Amino acid sequence: MLISKEPGELGGLAEQAVRTGARLLVVVGGDGSVNEAVNGIAGTDGVEIAVIPRGTGWDFARSLGIPRTLDAAVEVALTGDVREIDLGLVAYRTWAGMEARAHFANVGSAGISGAIAKRANETSKALGGKISYYWATLAAFARWQTGEMRVSVDDEIRGGKIIDVVVANGRYLGGGMMMLPGAEPDDGVFDVLVIGDVTKRDLLFTLPKSYRGKHLPHPRLEVLRGRVVTVDGDEPLPIELDGEQPGTTPARFEIVPRGLRVRVPSVT
Repeated sequence: MLISKEPGELGGLAEQAVRTGARLLVVVGGDGSVNEAVNGIAGTDGVEIAVIPRGTGWDFARSLGIPRTLDAAVEVALTGDVREIDLGLVAYRTWAGMEARAHFANVGSAGISGAIAKRANETSKALGGKISYYWATLAAFARWQTGEMRVSVDDEIRGGKIIDVVVANGRYLGGGMMMLPGAEPDDGVFDVLVIGDVTKRDLLFTLPKSYRGKHLPHPRLEVLRGRVVTVDGDEPLPIELDGEQPGTTPARFEIVPRGLRVRVPSVT
């Protein structure tokens, strides 16, 4: 068993485990832990991961139907089916302004969602992921200044007052919001939600519906699908990868088909 002592260490431990012969990595934690492990093993053939959900959001596990209860999750890790899912690969700027690249397993985004994730990670999560992210969303929205963004999804181009661009491999984010109910993690494309200049009234009425995937259609929300997504703005915007905030735009999101093998509940 390898235990990380601080954020950012798990990727190196995952890489070390594979280098010494491990072919199944059981990740105990939330979306951030999965993200670190994935970045440690991405591009390595023949390696599988299993997840024991123990974080705040666990949206990756939710998107793949991995159970939250300990005994059931352990059973999936031991006897579950292997599903090959896509990965996201992102080129972005670090907070120090350097060019960088990273993978994500569930959801990446650019815009207000980076500020929401940052606020949720910096506050108490004693009430659980759903409530933590819900209040973080309201708090971040109250202070957010919507600016001009430029977005491309393959050949589709959008621009104007945009508050967020969600690049989804899985259906869930933000502690259980089913923001992209049609997303499939192994179909070779991203489902991309472009969120326009929504009002406070839009947020208050629409956000609760997102937990049931009933917020669409909406006149200020648009869903596009594609393999390559670019996002830029007049000012650098925070990006978010599986709940973590590694840097800012400009960002380029690219799909990596079948880039990760995951233990999921058996279909039989």
